[in-house]
Amino acid sequence: QVLLVESGGGLVEPGGSLRLSCTASGFTFSVYRMTWYRQAPGKERELVAGISSNSKSTNYADSVKGRFAISRDNAKNTVYLQMNSLKPEDTAVYYCNVKVGPLVPIDYWGQGTQVTVSS
Repeated sequence: QVLLVESGGGLVEPGGSLRLSCTASGFTFSVYRMTWYRQAPGKERELVAGISSNSKSTNYADSVKGRFAISRDNAKNTVYLQMNSLKPEDTAVYYCNVKVGPLVPIDYWGQGTQVTVSS
C-alpha cells in the first residue's frame, strides 16, 4: 500500500531553517509528481510546493517563493522541502501528498510533521 512518512519538523526561531523529508513506498515514486501542503490551526490545508517526476518543473505558493525549495531523490524515494527565512506564519503541520492512479487518481497523505516558528 502507499505509504508516505514525513520527518524533519520542529521548533525554530524566526529567520531559521528546516529541511523536511518525505519517504515514500508502495508505488513507483519516480513517475509521480509530489507535493507539500500545510495546514495551520483554524485554516484550510494549502499547497506549498510541487515537483514533477523528473524534477524539471516546480511550483510554489506565493507566500513561500524565494524562501522554500522543493527537491527529490528518485533513487531514495524521497522528496524534500528546504525552508529558509522562516516566519511565524509558516507555523503549521506539513504534509506530503501524491496522487496515484492512471484514470481516477487517489490522494495519499502522510501523517504530517509539525513546524513551529517562534522565539
